[in-house]
Amino acid sequence: MPMPPFPARVILQEEGPREGFQSEGSIAVADKLALIHALADTGLEVINCASFVDVKRVPQMADAEEIAAGLQRRPGVRYTGIWLNGRGFERAQASGLDLVPNVFTSVSDTFARNNNGRSVANLLEMQSAMLARYKSAGQSLQAAHVFTAFGCPYEGIFSPARCAEAVTSLLDICEQHDERPQVIYLCDTVGAASPIAVKQTLDLARKRWPHQEFALHLHDTRGMGLSNVLAALQCGVFRFDTSIAGLGGCPFAGNKSAAGNICTEDVALMCEEMGITTGLDLDKLVEAARLAETIVGHPLPGKFMKAGRIKPSMTT
Repeated sequence: MPMPPFPARVILQEEGPREGFQSEGSIAVADKLALIHALADTGLEVINCASFVDVKRVPQMADAEEIAAGLQRRPGVRYTGIWLNGRGFERAQASGLDLVPNVFTSVSDTFARNNNGRSVANLLEMQSAMLARYKSAGQSLQAAHVFTAFGCPYEGIFSPARCAEAVTSLLDICEQHDERPQVIYLCDTVGAASPIAVKQTLDLARKRWPHQEFALHLHDTRGMGLSNVLAALQCGVFRFDTSIAGLGGCPFAGNKSAAGNICTEDVALMCEEMGITTGLDLDKLVEAARLAETIVGHPLPGKFMKAGRIKPSMTT
């Protein structure tokens, strides 16, 4: 059967130093910086470095300002962080990291209460306040995130229509402030997605918002990460959040074994073998993946860093 057209180029945005280390124990600032600098040498354009969040809830991110101050910036790389409220935004502004003003919501109300301590309705109210804050700071909205877009352990698998309802509610808030996100991330926060769910959800989203860019933030909790990437590529998605060596997880996923984001070097390898450009140096990605495994002191789930390349056959 003929293959559908794929994007000519894919952008992988690195989450390992932020979401990955957030799920680990205490990691030295020097080690975090060493990994960030190794990742910057691979060709990655965006590296998410830190979370400006409540250090009582996420003590692993208490060093966000130290990380920002210690960066040896490489030209062409954006070093970003995340925040969930006004105080976090103020910290991010003062840190000197590259700002990506964003808004977010959750399809799952239960997850929102566990992860953010607020209902979905309260989260939407917060986003209105954040948009006003961005405008006061002279910042334009860049991104929107929809957490648990495909389901969660508390409320089960979500239909594409339910995800679209959450997107609609968030866009309504944005329009009230005359803003529109450049890209909307559908986040498979706990690894509930399947290839069919990815395709059906993206098909509906692109039908309703044909001029809107959608990106994916996928986890590999149930081992369907790469197949979900393939399904998204078939729908024209070209931007993915990934994590070096598969580092990380979600501390509020309701599942202690929840896996990290899809593995950066594994996705890059798959794209390369499909003829899709990533602009990444696979050998340097493998070096960074092995460094990440050394830093955390336990095996990480990345496959390519262990198996290596297969040389092309010399015979026909």
